[in-house]
Amino acid sequence: MDARTFDKKKLPSRHVTEGAARAPHRSYYYAMGLTEEQIHRPFVGVVSCWNEAAPCNIALMRQAQSAKAGVNDAGGTPREFCTITVTDGIAMGHQGMKSSLVSREVIADSIELTMRGHSYDALVGIAGCDKSLPGTMMAMLRLNVPSVFMYGGSILPGRFKGRDVTVVDVFEGVGMHSAGRMDERELHDLECVACPSAGACGGQFTANTMACVSEAIGLALPGSAGAPAPYESRDEYATASGRAVMRLLSDGIRPRDICTRQAFENAAVVVAATGGSTNAALHLPAMANEAGIEFDLFDVAEIFKKTPYIADLKPGGRYIAKDVFDIGGVPQILKALLDGGVLHGDCITVTGKTLAENLRDVKFNTDQKVIYPVSNPITPTGGVVGLKGSLAPDGAIVKVAGLKKLQFSGPARVFDCEEDCFQAVSNRDYKDGEVLVIRYEGPVGGPGMREMLSTTAALYGQGAGDSVALITDGRFSGATRGFCIGHVGPEAAVGGPIGLIVNGDIITIDAEAGTIELEVDAKELEKRRASWKAPSNPYQSGALRKFADQVGPARYGAVTHPGGKAEVVCYADI
Repeated sequence: MDARTFDKKKLPSRHVTEGAARAPHRSYYYAMGLTEEQIHRPFVGVVSCWNEAAPCNIALMRQAQSAKAGVNDAGGTPREFCTITVTDGIAMGHQGMKSSLVSREVIADSIELTMRGHSYDALVGIAGCDKSLPGTMMAMLRLNVPSVFMYGGSILPGRFKGRDVTVVDVFEGVGMHSAGRMDERELHDLECVACPSAGACGGQFTANTMACVSEAIGLALPGSAGAPAPYESRDEYATASGRAVMRLLSDGIRPRDICTRQAFENAAVVVAATGGSTNAALHLPAMANEAGIEFDLFDVAEIFKKTPYIADLKPGGRYIAKDVFDIGGVPQILKALLDGGVLHGDCITVTGKTLAENLRDVKFNTDQKVIYPVSNPITPTGGVVGLKGSLAPDGAIVKVAGLKKLQFSGPARVFDCEEDCFQAVSNRDYKDGEVLVIRYEGPVGGPGMREMLSTTAALYGQGAGDSVALITDGRFSGATRGFCIGHVGPEAAVGGPIGLIVNGDIITIDAEAGTIELEVDAKELEKRRASWKAPSNPYQSGALRKFADQVGPARYGAVTHPGGKAEVVCYADI
């Protein structure tokens, strides 16, 4: 494959490289050392979310160099750039978490603007943390140029007292310390060994969940999500991703050809089957929005309801991402699901082949205990459940993987921000059987829809993970475990029922039936509503203000624009 394969008259980069009028533009490329032949090749953006904020991101630039080599080998001219990441592990438990979900939109927007501004023809995206994975895939679907996604890889497990540990053990250690179950020296020793390498958090938290999604939905090469970040095999996958994007460009296969409604259903299946992050119920609708596909929280929940839970992964199970890699990677999960009849095998992927064709030569590994066959699942329904009821007319989400009971009813204890609830938990100022309510933390009310891992992990560390429930119009980390319900909608800041709860109201949750009810008479609720007033937003400038002004409901992905269904001109066709 070489540049002669491609007709520049049909590619966006013609606007910056072809004809006498573009001589000034070409002069810039000569200044950067490109040859005339390279200038007239297709231009491929190679974006990574590299930064030094956290270990999730520090291996990404290395992998980007390999992706560039693959593009060059296959007749393209790679153009590298970086975008931001807000890493949840660092942002967790303080005001920084308000930036996390906002960063997903900024990532997608910044990739779009870089691609548009420089008229690149195709895209390879390498991401390594919770919001950068969906943000990068959202940009691919928005631009609709031939694209290949690649996960930067998970972190290796730490070892503490003879067992594998992740950063979640440290968060839960904070709760154990506050309960007198772990002394300060032991907590320090744990924090020093929990994260021994580059890579994203090792359990089936949001990053690894969305990495599984990238393969299931067809945007990533088979097996590319598996190897831990330090492994050199990641560089081989990056090179292959660069070559693959040139093949897609030659064949005219675009992200929206790949990410059909059925592909999104496959993505939701893999989330439920692996007991993945509840955040996927936010990110899949947001990705679908970019493609102009209607796929909201209730659509996701319907698939969750009928999907078997087959992967024994943390936080609800025993194993981590490296264990999945060791037994054959994400293709093992997909093979089990395809053989079990719960995936659409005829969806096209970035290989140019269908999902079923990609998996044809994969043999399910029976000599392992990480992934179960569909015929013998851990539980017959998924590890993540959607809820609906008088407390959440627009839905809510809960991870049930590892839960001992699926019903909970108790009196509400109301907090109007995460910090107040965390302080109460730290002081053990709560009672068994209570439902802790954290509100005004939704997309608008936060603003930014913060995750609550610090609070939930502290509860679990204190041994209260099964004795209290926690609900919020904000989010929970993919690492959260316990009876924790997020994405309650409508959110409090726009007048949702969660904003009308008072201390002592009885809340009843049934994750088996998929219901969440506020046991308060309708007339009483109307009386409360008449006197309710939305609190003022203290963020009146900057990115958080813009997000609060533009963001939509969690049910539809907390997106900030109408998406592909309102599109008039697609970037790929300029």
